[in-house]
Amino acid sequence: MTDTFDAIIIGAGQAGSPLAVRLAEAGMDTCLIEREHLGGTCVNDGCIPTKTLVASARVAHVARDAARFGVDVGPPRVDMARVKARKDAVVQASIDGLTGWFEGAKNLTVIRGEARLVSAHAVEVGGRTLSAPKIFLNTGGRATVPDWPGLADTPYLTNTTIMAMDHVPEHLIIAGGSYIGLEFAQMYRRFGARVTVFEYADRLIAREDADVSDAVRAILEAEGIEVRLRVRDFAVQKTSAGVRLRASVAGAPLDIEGDDLLLAVGRRPNVEALNLPAAGVALDARGYIQVDGGLATSAPGIWALGDVNGRGAFTHTSYNDYQVLAANLLNGETRSIAERIPAYALYTDPPLGRVGLTEAEVRASGRPALIATRPMSRVGRAFERGETAGFMKVLVDAETQAILGAALLGVEGDEVVHTLIDAMAARTPATTLARTMHIHPTVSELIPTLLEGLAPLAPA
Repeated sequence: MTDTFDAIIIGAGQAGSPLAVRLAEAGMDTCLIEREHLGGTCVNDGCIPTKTLVASARVAHVARDAARFGVDVGPPRVDMARVKARKDAVVQASIDGLTGWFEGAKNLTVIRGEARLVSAHAVEVGGRTLSAPKIFLNTGGRATVPDWPGLADTPYLTNTTIMAMDHVPEHLIIAGGSYIGLEFAQMYRRFGARVTVFEYADRLIAREDADVSDAVRAILEAEGIEVRLRVRDFAVQKTSAGVRLRASVAGAPLDIEGDDLLLAVGRRPNVEALNLPAAGVALDARGYIQVDGGLATSAPGIWALGDVNGRGAFTHTSYNDYQVLAANLLNGETRSIAERIPAYALYTDPPLGRVGLTEAEVRASGRPALIATRPMSRVGRAFERGETAGFMKVLVDAETQAILGAALLGVEGDEVVHTLIDAMAARTPATTLARTMHIHPTVSELIPTLLEGLAPLAPA
């Protein structure tokens, strides 16, 4: 027997969840299938729990540095069990909110289990067959686990399993010097662990400009984090105390021991269990579900949203996938994800706010451009707070004055960057923003000042 719906959504992540409720509210008989956790990565082992931990780590850091501000509080003691309990409570509150939202939605059925496609319009889950003319895939991604010698016999952590840690390791080894790895590196260093980061590339967060990478590295090393770059030939071994990592740097052998090993070497899409060939859903060259600007897959009637489509690896891109698709299906619009401006943040402290093109990408484009930079030491708010690490950088088209991209590494950079995101979305020229009065004393007030300093981008 087959149960029939108007729409089936596989995966209750940050795109699938709001889409399910929206379709149900529109009168469509909707089925939402989730195999593990409501809310997906963001709620369970991504944005919400990690930023909750980051907040606790910052409190420890501020307390440790309080004497610099004339406040004596004594050395802080981190109770990781209580830190974890607070994180768990925040996560549970989010899950409870989602559960109540789903329970209050008419026309919505939630099924727990792992779903697989049996045709372009049918799904099997828990021995049941469900059919619908519209199917939406929102199965997300997971940590990449490399095939290093010895890893299969050695305990390791990922961004998911580290969420269960209720103690501070004496020495945390992190493989991967990009966004996830660096956030955990600073976090656990502030909790009191010795932290060593190993990165394969020539620099940290290699997709960023070299000046950004170098500045982030300097910030982390100033806090006592050890960074090793150009690391090759990884091999691991379980020891009585934890783990031993062997590798090479520029041909020289490297041997280090630690309590725990965190793998942060990339992400991969959750597609294996979906049985995509049965529905004619194609993957791209990287193994993600191939979609067009409207999120449609190669199979008519099937769409893919969120991390599984490889068109963004963030909660905000996943949610925007939902917004685009809902607008097209329910509002008669013709929106495309190709229209959105790339924007994201690195949540180290201070954070990095990023939008648009990097300096390297602007140079590669060959267009005439302008550039302006300003150290955070010349930003009043940063100076007052004693947090002057980092800098601001913005790039502008020399002919049209269109803002091309920016990197804001510094206090509140993840918030201030939205001034530029909004200006770029509204196609507001840099000249207009430069003439706009902002409130003092803020970090945002330095955006017009920054733009006043635009000068031709010199050849590399």
